[in-house]
Amino acid sequence: MDKALDVITIGEAMAMFVARETGDLAEVEQFMKRVAGAELNVATGLARLGLNVGWVSRVGDDSFGRFVLNGLKKEGINAEGVILDGCYRTGFQLKSKVENGTDPIVEYFRKDSAASHLSVDDYYAGYFSRARHLHLSGVAAALSRTSYELLDHAARTMKAQGKTLSFDPNLRPVLWESEAEMVEKLNQLAVQADWVLPGLKEGMILTGRQTPEAIADFYLDRGVQAVVIKTGSDGAWYKSATGEKGAVAAVKVENVVDTVGAGDGFAVGVISALLEGKTLHQAVARGNKIGSLAIQVQGDSEGLPTRDALGEA
Repeated sequence: MDKALDVITIGEAMAMFVARETGDLAEVEQFMKRVAGAELNVATGLARLGLNVGWVSRVGDDSFGRFVLNGLKKEGINAEGVILDGCYRTGFQLKSKVENGTDPIVEYFRKDSAASHLSVDDYYAGYFSRARHLHLSGVAAALSRTSYELLDHAARTMKAQGKTLSFDPNLRPVLWESEAEMVEKLNQLAVQADWVLPGLKEGMILTGRQTPEAIADFYLDRGVQAVVIKTGSDGAWYKSATGEKGAVAAVKVENVVDTVGAGDGFAVGVISALLEGKTLHQAVARGNKIGSLAIQVQGDSEGLPTRDALGEA
């Protein structure tokens, strides 16, 4: 019960039905069932690399919820912070199959899900205190007012305890009342983090600035220690509070199968490397590598490697 954790993250998991054939979802008759969720993807990737990871959420007391819990067990993710909710259901989604590297169509059925009822009441101080790092994402922040309050409370509390924090904006505009609210709330979380990991377009929206360095400076000027910006096919660009900066080229991929989960894989690489004491440049290179592996298979987390598969010395 008191085992130390390397990382805790908070988020929503859903059952995901992935089409076995291309075409309109309305015409597809056969699907594969998987587990989906941005923060859970990160937890899965970190666990496969050998880190002790805890994932905090609510799932319904239903077959989808049990499916999620079984998935956590298989990946070796600590589930002590997961509440089995008897009042609300686990969400699910349908995902189209693509074979040309374009983004798949995803239809969500998550309104009023169990995870959207996360709140500060789900912050168990003893559990969170066992972790040395907290990873947060803009997805869980967008689920509901109470879910956002949980993330904000966790960030403030763990930062006060001297723990490190990472934040991936993972913008979901459709879940917010307005873009202005999204920008304000996500930046409030971002400036509490040590490491901020936006995509270039996300950074432009959140900061109003147009270049990677200007975006990085927006957060560095507000106390963030390092900003790593995903720049698509160019790879990634980074800058630290000490002035270290540079670009890391993308890993070339001949056959892009499924782009969903690439950003989560990137986060896995950066976070794991920094927690191991690697340099920022090394961390970004690992992020690019794992992101490239994630897009070569169908599924959100199927391409996330084990330590052996990562192939690092």
